[in-house]
Formats: sequence, structure tokens, C-alpha cells
Amino acid sequence: MYRDFYIEVNSQQRNHDGERICGDVFLNKYIKEEDRVIAVLSDGMGHGVKANVLATLTATMALNFTREHKEVDRIAEIIMNTLPVCSERMISYSTFTIVDIESSGSVKILEYDNPSTIVLRGTEMFEPEWKQVVLQKGKNTGKVLKTCTFMPSKEDRIIFFSDGVAQSGMGSEAFPFGWGRDDIASYASALVKGDTSISALNLSGKIVTMAHKNDAYKAKDDISCATIYFREPRKLLLSTGPPYEKEKDRDLAAKVRDYRGKVIISGGTTADIVARELNKTIIDELIFEDPELPPESFIEGIDLVTEGILTLQKVSEILKIYNNSVRLGKGPADKIVRLLMESDEIHFVIGTRINVAHQDPTLPVDLEIRRTVVRRIARLLEEKWIKKISFEYI
Repeated sequence: MYRDFYIEVNSQQRNHDGERICGDVFLNKYIKEEDRVIAVLSDGMGHGVKANVLATLTATMALNFTREHKEVDRIAEIIMNTLPVCSERMISYSTFTIVDIESSGSVKILEYDNPSTIVLRGTEMFEPEWKQVVLQKGKNTGKVLKTCTFMPSKEDRIIFFSDGVAQSGMGSEAFPFGWGRDDIASYASALVKGDTSISALNLSGKIVTMAHKNDAYKAKDDISCATIYFREPRKLLLSTGPPYEKEKDRDLAAKVRDYRGKVIISGGTTADIVARELNKTIIDELIFEDPELPPESFIEGIDLVTEGILTLQKVSEILKIYNNSVRLGKGPADKIVRLLMESDEIHFVIGTRINVAHQDPTLPVDLEIRRTVVRRIARLLEEKWIKKISFEYI
């Protein structure tokens, strides 16, 4: 891997006023084998279910063809010639923006009819060199797409959005011709100036909220904004399970003590080992924030100390349904999820000593071996949240 920064990807949306489903679709994927990130935003014609179907079809094709390293004009040609044609207007219509970030760090953007992407370098606008791609064959011959390639720097942000953002407020006194790219860029720049480490999620959310406000809080179109933020990675170590050999207890404690980032210890025995080896005291909390789980404990210098397998099992369940609109509680599993979400690179240290308590045949089947639960958590974090995961067995 050549990049020395983390790529944070997130989006926010608001449906057309009165619609229950969004006609814009955002998809992103981290391809681990290639250390590559692809993100797509598609805007289906109109709004509601029909628009969502068009946009889903477009975004899925765009993601898959981009993954196969197809040429940009070929990707555009296949997508546009595959889309169904609207029976009323006789046009197949779904716009898209594709952002493809290679392991070298190189960024390639391909746009068709979406508002032009904004790239912020710190708080300043950065204009990559855009080229036009004219389709040469098929029913869309002559249609023009835009593409650019550039090398990002740390603290760059790529912001791309649907018409619902760019055209918000159209006809109003403040924005007779809509909010427009320049005003959106100025607004985004001011937000970054006010909070230099503003997350991709919060930046997208504030832009969507402002677009909604421009429409007097009655969205005239689906409003979507996605942000990709290149930044210093935030690191987290999650240690669970005692080492296979007792002699390794000291090594485990040293890993926890010397880690440069946040630390979670999940498991009573693991916490006992770390506290003993580092000569610290464990303070047990007696307030049950989550009735299903034992309460957390406290060790000085450790960010979070919880029970092991039951808590991790619950973390896995929360992550399955977790999205930007889920509100986390105050229980130990919720706290782990919150720390996982706030981190980019997560290192799991898994002790391999069999815990006798979990070999009792009368215990429920879902008390799976620690390794299986951790693997499931890791897979969800990688696939759904583009976290970088590493494992160490001790």
C-alpha cells in the first residue's frame, strides 16, 4: 500500500418531499485485494420508486464495470445503452458520478450529467484537469461525459451531489438559479475552516440540510451529497481473550500499554491479565446500562473495558443493522460500536486460550467461539464501513 492516509467515505440523503423512497442511490465498495475504493452516486429520472429503480440499476452497473478496470467510455456506453427507456419521454435517464481510488492513491472521476464534483484541498478549491469523453456508438452516440485523474493530498475532500443540492432554492430570492456549484463550494470551505477535521458524514449532512433549507424545508427533488475525505488514520486496538501460553501475558500487556491509539479490552480474564501485568486496579461499574450485558469496568489508561463474548456477540448484531440514522445507547456493546465507527484502522489481538466457561454444553449455541464472532465483526466493518482490519493471534 502506497497511501499513508485513510479514506473516509460517507453520504447523506433526503427524499423528495412526500416520497418514502429516495430516487438517488449511493453505493461504495472497498476492494481489499486491490486496496481500492469505488464510490458511485446515481440520480434516477423523476423521484420515488421508478427513479430509485433506475438509479439502483445504474449505480450497481457503474460499480461492477469500474471494478473490472474497463475504460471510462466503455463503462458509460454499457450503462447508457442498458438502461430502460422512459415510455413518455423516450429517454433512458439516470445520471451518475463514479469515483475510483487506486492503491497508488490515484483518483479517477467519471461524470455524466450530475453537477460537477468539488475537490477541496484544505479549505481551497482544487480544479483537476477535466477531459471530455464523447460516446462514439450505440443509441447515445454524441453524448458527452467528463473525466479527470489526479493524485490527492492529505486533507483533500471530494464532494459530489445530485441536482437536488445544486438546484435547491431555485426561484427563490437568494438563489434564483439554484444554489449552484460555486456557492456550495464556498459553504463547504467555510464548514472546513470552522472545523478542520469535520467528518465525511457531518460535511455531507450539513450540505444536505442547507439544501433542504434552501427549498424552505420542502425538498423539490431528492437531495444527496457524498464526501470522500483523505486524512490521518485514527487507530484502535481491540484485545479479547487470554494468550495461549501464560508466559505471553506480559507481551499482551505491553501491546496494550504501547499502542498509539484507543484501546478496548473485551473479556474479564483479559482485563485481569492486563491490570495485573501493568500493576493497575480494575474498578467495576455497578450500573447496568444494558440489561442484557454485564456492566463495563475501568482500568486507568484504557478507553473501554467490557465483558467478552456476550458483548462482542451484541456488537455483531448492532453492526448488522447499524447505519447513519441508528441511535446508539449507553451500554457496553453500543460503546464498542461507537469507538469502532470513530476509528479507521482496527487491530484485533485475539487470545487463543480456550475459555472453560464457554465449553459448557448447556450454554446456548449462539455463544460462539470468540474467533468466529470477531471475524464476523471484522467482515462487517470492512465491507460496510471500509475500515482497515488486521488480526494478531496470541
